[in-house]
Amino acid sequence: MLTRTQIDRTVAAALDEDAPWGDLTGEALIPLEASARAELVAREPGVFSGGEVFEAAFRLTDPRIAVVLMIEDGERFERGATLAVVEGPARAVLRAERIGLNFVQRMSGIATLTARYVAEVAHTGARIADTRKTTPLLRAFERHAVVSGGGHNHRHSLSDAVLVKDNHLAVLTGRGLSVTAALQGAIARLPHTTHVEVEVDRLDQIDAVLAAGVGTIMLDNFTMEDLRRGVEHIAGRATVEASGGVRLDTVRRIAETGVDVISVGALTHSAPSLDLGLDISLDDSGLQAAH
Repeated sequence: MLTRTQIDRTVAAALDEDAPWGDLTGEALIPLEASARAELVAREPGVFSGGEVFEAAFRLTDPRIAVVLMIEDGERFERGATLAVVEGPARAVLRAERIGLNFVQRMSGIATLTARYVAEVAHTGARIADTRKTTPLLRAFERHAVVSGGGHNHRHSLSDAVLVKDNHLAVLTGRGLSVTAALQGAIARLPHTTHVEVEVDRLDQIDAVLAAGVGTIMLDNFTMEDLRRGVEHIAGRATVEASGGVRLDTVRRIAETGVDVISVGALTHSAPSLDLGLDISLDDSGLQAAH
């Protein structure tokens, strides 16, 4: 869940990075007493995300700036829609605009791409989930955007759940331990509330994992036929997650194999920023700008 504390901490750092010693252009060009009105306008259709983050960029720059959001996170919009209105001291509005835009364009791009994946599997019981392939320090923002688009979050961090991947298993088997015994030992040491998921990349690995009593089995880079066979073999004894090679042109067929979850790294590592613009009028000076 994206909190105000997370938003303010990250946005403040971004503002400081962008103008560490002030905005030389604004201070040299824009009269101190000038005020501005700006509209956040959609240049293309999409799904909105990041309203609170956009607002924070202006609020943290100057608390005299008022931001009115015309849409809520998760809502769809069309090209030309006004998504927010910003009013306040012109220098501060201009100083904050790029940071506000960067966040809301990125988050709305993720939400829009996620919504496309969700629509592809809507006729099945599969849920679309993100991965840890997020921008460092921006995970909470990007995962909020996934939820805005109708998707679901995977474990938030390494501290949240156990996910045993191929490299973990390679270390264990290299020490002569059986997969089942190693997993059972780990489960016995964990709190009973901890979820355990194990990745496999071959059908013949499933039985050893099932025998340990794990909660989720990830079928990684399986063919469509092997996904179907895997789902049939597991037969409800664990949640089945599909991962690897998931694209918009393959996600429907993956979902139709009967898997429960499809994790998609592309939601966060490959989503394009949405084209949104901030159209500004500097009321007192008569200057006009479109950014």
